[in-house]
Amino acid sequence: MNKILVIQTAFIGDAVLATALLEKLHHYYPKAQIDFLVRKGNEALLEGHPYVHQVLIWQKRKYKYRHLWQLLLQIRQSQYQLVVTVQRYAATGLLTALSGAQHRIGFDKNPFSWGFTHKIVHVASSTLHEIDKNQQLIATFTDAQAAKPRLYPRKADLQKVAPYQHGNYICIAPTSVWYTKQFPAEKWIALIQSLPTHLTIYLLGAPTDTALCQSIADQSGSAKVVNLCGQLSFLASAALMQRAVMNYVNDSAPMHFASSVNAPVTAIYCSTVPAFGYGPLSDRRFIIESAENLSCKPCGVHGQATCPLQHFRCAHSITNDQLLAVLDQA
Repeated sequence: MNKILVIQTAFIGDAVLATALLEKLHHYYPKAQIDFLVRKGNEALLEGHPYVHQVLIWQKRKYKYRHLWQLLLQIRQSQYQLVVTVQRYAATGLLTALSGAQHRIGFDKNPFSWGFTHKIVHVASSTLHEIDKNQQLIATFTDAQAAKPRLYPRKADLQKVAPYQHGNYICIAPTSVWYTKQFPAEKWIALIQSLPTHLTIYLLGAPTDTALCQSIADQSGSAKVVNLCGQLSFLASAALMQRAVMNYVNDSAPMHFASSVNAPVTAIYCSTVPAFGYGPLSDRRFIIESAENLSCKPCGVHGQATCPLQHFRCAHSITNDQLLAVLDQA
């Protein structure tokens, strides 16, 4: 196997989890050229990746269909032997089915699975993590055991965060794209006010999260809180998380950043559940959920824009003591 393409053009966290395939494929085919197709914006995850020869980028928002055809021509010209699409959607199925590769692999639920040489049954199982489901795609060419996802912060990323890594610190990534996945700001403030005073707290997020995180920092009243939103790249954020005493995150991309560098992580699940298959994978991992038996949870796979019942008990009933208890176990 000389040329391989892996396709995952979904959100950031999905792309991180798909790096597990890169690990496994490189292990079995160390001399192969492995390329990775991602959506525009996620390419920064792969900068300096030792196993990725080329990152292909789909301009999914701006030039969606026009660029899709350009990508198809590029893929066909590259003459891959193996093309794997992790997604079950038509666009990436089209690229795979018409890639011209000898081996074209995807899940059977993809609308273009008729053009795959290997159709893998996608099982909506609560016993399998997403990386295990993805591993089934390449099990015939490798083995059945999934590798862990991994990111590779560069020297520049390590240098960027080095000034923040003196003494003990905690990272908190308080935001999420989905409202019902996001632990409420007042709960984060209460946690910060309860943390041991010798710990520095770094708030992580995108530039769009800056205002909310600054509000959390200000209302906490702690001089030990540093708002780093928008100041660190994906890889630099992962590098900072790697040496933290603990990383507190929602069920969102920063959880997968932590997994990718085996950083200690506490994942807070509000409206979603780990059984969906996207839980943390670090050796030191903790899952926090409401102790209440809520019949309305989960209310959706990806979260909601608002709580459908307007009470958001799945978040508000999580206690500060639950969050603090993990520090004794970390």
